[in-house]
Amino acid sequence: MKKFIVIVLDGFGIGEMDDVKVTRPQDINSNTCLHILERRKDLKLPVLEKLGLMNILGEEINEMKVNPKATYGKANLTHFGADTFFGHQEIMGTKPKMPFREPIKNKIDEIYKAIKDAGYKVEYKKGKKEKYLVVEDALTIADNIECDLGQAFNITSALDLIPFSKVLEVGHIVRSIATVPRVITFGGKGITLEDILNAEEEKEGGYIGINAPKSGVYDNGYECIHLGYGVNPKTQVSTILSEENIPVYLLGKVADVVINEKGTSIPMVDTEKVLERTIEISKVVENGFICCNVQETDLSGHAENVDRYAEKLEIADRLIGELTDTIHGDDILLVMADHGNDPTIGHSKHTREMVPLMIYGENIKEGFVGIRETLSDVGATVADYFKVKSPENGTSFLDKILLSKE
Repeated sequence: MKKFIVIVLDGFGIGEMDDVKVTRPQDINSNTCLHILERRKDLKLPVLEKLGLMNILGEEINEMKVNPKATYGKANLTHFGADTFFGHQEIMGTKPKMPFREPIKNKIDEIYKAIKDAGYKVEYKKGKKEKYLVVEDALTIADNIECDLGQAFNITSALDLIPFSKVLEVGHIVRSIATVPRVITFGGKGITLEDILNAEEEKEGGYIGINAPKSGVYDNGYECIHLGYGVNPKTQVSTILSEENIPVYLLGKVADVVINEKGTSIPMVDTEKVLERTIEISKVVENGFICCNVQETDLSGHAENVDRYAEKLEIADRLIGELTDTIHGDDILLVMADHGNDPTIGHSKHTREMVPLMIYGENIKEGFVGIRETLSDVGATVADYFKVKSPENGTSFLDKILLSKE
């Protein structure tokens, strides 16, 4: 009996990818980890230090040292851009495909009609050039202007005015029409429709949306579900394991973005709560795959708030330390990210960075597992660990981390 746990520190990149100068010049010189540590000289992350964070970063900072006994590596992104949805599909073993991109204006009239036909009150809201939709005087349907433009439609809602179940109903209507990779349904409490409308922004290329951090939607009672497009879950390690009757637990944002029909999915946002729940599950589960996403690091990056990011890292570091106490025998813990989100780079979007791979277990080899060409190598390694068929993408590095029992 054994378990493999993956913790995704959302947005915790460790340096720009080689192709950034060509594909995303706005991300040149991004390094989420390094820049947070440089800005916060008092920040100490002793557990991540022990797991090899400084080894991966390639320098020692804030008295945090390289650990010669760590097992570590780093991984490139092969999905296009820098995206949480695509990042997690890639981790699970999906071979990334070029996303279809378009602004909300291409589908807005069709969406308007479908929502009206479903019995909802809906109206157009005009910006300087473009327009978006307001439904039930409680939510907006517009472009996502925080991720790569054209990859998602956002449904931003005031949950004091409309229940999240209704927001999700609207989301499914939009999803049935949209061909962008994601329709993101989310909302928060303590905000008004006016707060949402006051955060309206337009971007070049005909995009219009709501600046979510500015609207206050993240601040209280935040709820969110991502409705994905074009991903075949049968080729992902999470589904492959479930089909083999191996328990699968997805916690945090990964529960929103990865299909897990036969497993257990627990959507949560609060860093302390999601990691405490992960620890609870790890204590009682002797066999299975557990994947937990720590989302508030990413939200802090979007807010361009170094201090908040540092606070969430401190919480995560402490609780990951407690999680290591539940790792025994052949159990494996792997801590990674899905992209970067450098709060110092000068914009509020994700940054295209390599991600850390920090690996812990009682029967793990010390040393460097290399620079992996895709996040899918993690999913392939999980499949190899449980001796099930491989996902559609990725190469296992299990042989580089397990001690020989001969």
